[in-house]
Amino acid sequence: MPEGKTRPAIAIRDLVSVDEIQKVEAVEKEVWSLSDRDVSPTTLLVALKAAGAILLGAFDGDAMIGFAFGVPAYEQGHVSIHSHMVAVLPEYRDLDLGYKLKLAQRDRALAMGLKQMTWTFDPLQSRNAHFNFAKVGTVSDRYEVDFYGNQSSSVLHQNGTDRLWLVSACEEDCKTRMPPWIHSLPSHLSSALTWMAAPFAEISPKLSHVREFALRFPATSFPWRLKMRHWPWTGGPRHVGPLLKRSRLASLF
Repeated sequence: MPEGKTRPAIAIRDLVSVDEIQKVEAVEKEVWSLSDRDVSPTTLLVALKAAGAILLGAFDGDAMIGFAFGVPAYEQGHVSIHSHMVAVLPEYRDLDLGYKLKLAQRDRALAMGLKQMTWTFDPLQSRNAHFNFAKVGTVSDRYEVDFYGNQSSSVLHQNGTDRLWLVSACEEDCKTRMPPWIHSLPSHLSSALTWMAAPFAEISPKLSHVREFALRFPATSFPWRLKMRHWPWTGGPRHVGPLLKRSRLASLF
């Protein structure tokens, strides 16, 4: 957002034309520093949109400053929307646009008669953990090791691409089940990472800075990734659910 500018009126709308869909590429590159190899091809986005994908853009005037992309999915006998990407330009991240884009995706999913959305996030990103578990409302029972391969050109993928697989019920407000004290905690403490961080808490007590440190020193932060993978998830590293039963925040879920 340009310096000194008043808070803009942001419009979130479905991307319809090829010209609009092409603007997604520039946002991907700026947010994640992607190479051309890893950017989503416009032709693929156009085809998936025609086949039922949800593709939304957030606009400040004519400029796209964020987007959300989700595809129809079939998981465990249920048709759902898998929210593959949500991105907001750095200068607009104080406007709650990520949350608004998720809600807009949910509204589109409900309009399609779908009652569930899924997506993934890096469990080392404490702010994203807070956003997903404490704000949007999700649950997880899957830990995926190197979900996108061992690395990509993304600035976020320099120490592996591990992900938690999240499920969110479109018609259910998970926040209504949260104890009141959760809302008074700092964001990084009320995140799921607070209770998942035990394996590397002795390495980095300042969990709110994990992302920044990992970006600057990927080799140093990789041991945190390994400790996370080998945390004693029941049934192996892909199963997160049993840990919830042992956590202080079990009542959230």
